[in-house]
Amino acid sequence: MGTRRTERTEISVTGRYRRGTGAARDVEILDLTEEGCRFFDRFGRLPEGTEISLRIGPIGPLLATVRWRNEGKVGVEFDQPLYGPVFEHIRDQIAASQA
Repeated sequence: MGTRRTERTEISVTGRYRRGTGAARDVEILDLTEEGCRFFDRFGRLPEGTEISLRIGPIGPLLATVRWRNEGKVGVEFDQPLYGPVFEHIRDQIAASQA
């Protein structure tokens, strides 16, 4: 794993990802930075380098690439970092409403 550019913000938000045109899978987003996130995907088999589209609550689709996976947890990097106000909205509004 590389060096993290920004601190993770722990959240618990419902998300959903899709590989290509495949079926969408619901996941729990565990933490978030402007550059990426980590989520729990109990039955997923996403290899490193897989490109996905991801929704975090109502935000998205966000294009992302799987950077690592470990025991059901998956770390992805967004193709484009989240714009500051979008990141703050997810962190402050969406995560708080699902807590």
